[in-house]
Amino acid sequence: MHPDAGPPPEFGTPEGPFPFLTVEGPGVYEIPVGPVHAGLIEPGYFRFSVVGETILKLKARLWFVHRGIEKLFEGRDPEHGAPLAERISGDTAVGHALAYCLAAEEATGLRAPAEARQARALLLELERLHNHVTDLGALCNDVGHGILNSHAWRVRERLLRLNHAVTGHRLLRGGVVPGGAVLRGLPDRTQLARVRTDLRDLVDLALGHPTILDRFTGTAILPTRAARDLGCLGYVARASGLPTDARRAHPHHDLGELLTSRTLDTGDVLARFRIRAQEADDALTLIDHLGEGLSPGAVVDLAPHRPARGSGVGIAEGWRGTITTRLELGSDGTLARVKIVDPSFFNWPALPVALADTIVPDFPLTNKSFNLSYAGNDL
Repeated sequence: MHPDAGPPPEFGTPEGPFPFLTVEGPGVYEIPVGPVHAGLIEPGYFRFSVVGETILKLKARLWFVHRGIEKLFEGRDPEHGAPLAERISGDTAVGHALAYCLAAEEATGLRAPAEARQARALLLELERLHNHVTDLGALCNDVGHGILNSHAWRVRERLLRLNHAVTGHRLLRGGVVPGGAVLRGLPDRTQLARVRTDLRDLVDLALGHPTILDRFTGTAILPTRAARDLGCLGYVARASGLPTDARRAHPHHDLGELLTSRTLDTGDVLARFRIRAQEADDALTLIDHLGEGLSPGAVVDLAPHRPARGSGVGIAEGWRGTITTRLELGSDGTLARVKIVDPSFFNWPALPVALADTIVPDFPLTNKSFNLSYAGNDL
């Protein structure tokens, strides 16, 4: 909420000023799902209008986990905003912290040293890796292959322990800080080689299984034009043929030829699975390269190296896609306004488009293939 905004309106009825569009016709009925779901996922409400099992229209309603994050930033010193940024969306600590720190550094005139920028790129790929591995297993689980999911979780646990060794936190919190980065250790190349072997085995087993391949192929297609019109980001966009990647368009550390542009054009669940697998494998290569020349410790420079602007923008390619943060400083040097855009904000509208004319049993699989953040959207 903007500081000058008036008092919030009274809490209205569930429908409020935005009622659901009612689909009518012979045999049409509605299936409400949520906002409380089984398991550990966040709250979101979905209403399906269907005939038989065919989805005519899906309407998603979010904002159940709105926490006033942007308001919580106000009045903090810029260097104290990073811990809050790490908690915007728990599985994207590095991506959001990096976008925030880049914005804060532009506003205050700081510039992280070259070694710190390299360490930040390393942490970003570690975060991409463990999340993609988790999703690969979860997608297999959603079509009944729990063994492959267990295999993925075994690899994930190894990666989370590696994260802890690198930053002291399993989700990599504390690694990216204003002005630099802090590493407690470096990834072990032997461990990375084992992860690569396990990851490739997992993908080969999944794509070699006829049931998995049949369920993934042609399911919930997001056409390239729709992805472009909606401004989709990350692996959702790349699986639909759009080569969007802030690591190339807005680099904070030059990855050169090591950064491979991965796109597929089928836009289905299979494409979103394969893009994750390719990006996870690429992340292992980048991690191995980015670890060269780094040493454990803090690399931080809090001396201004350029004129302070009083405002700044940070753009980072989180594991879900491009994260953008803009902030403004007040006259006293504290944060006056912080605006965050998580890639899920752009990708949520694409989920109903992909689900049109699919069947209700495909919803869990499709939802997982997008794996959007509720907290990152709701803020």
